[in-house]
Amino acid sequence: MSLKDQITEDMKTAMRAKDALRLLTIRGLLAACKQREVDERIVLDDAAVIAIVDKLVKQRKDSITQFTAGNRPDLVEKEAAELVVLEGYLPQRMGADEVAAEVAAIVAELGAKGPGDMGKVMGAVKTRLAGKADMALVSAAVKRALTP
Repeated sequence: MSLKDQITEDMKTAMRAKDALRLLTIRGLLAACKQREVDERIVLDDAAVIAIVDKLVKQRKDSITQFTAGNRPDLVEKEAAELVVLEGYLPQRMGADEVAAEVAAIVAELGAKGPGDMGKVMGAVKTRLAGKADMALVSAAVKRALTP
């Protein structure tokens, strides 16, 4: 069963259970998937769905930061609950040590030296670690690896 099919089944389960928050979050995710399929005239595979989930997770984290700064605990709670639902669709994430090791290997493969090569390294890292690691963590690891 593809990830998109699993999400659809989870939506049906949330409908039957009358779980309004979970249903709203899953519908938003499916709407984002459908929008991308229509815009690009493609059928999404699991990697593309994971990329969309990753984007929505990042949006929720940014919203939580903003709502916390704005002293809106009601909205922080809602966004945090949606974040938990969305993170359930992401694969197991790599730890900081694994990310650092992978980044070091990519830097060695490309022969990158210094901050000027960050774009080249990030491009290679994104293709290899997309959906497997938090990109903020990856970016920090690349910066550390390229700093003399």
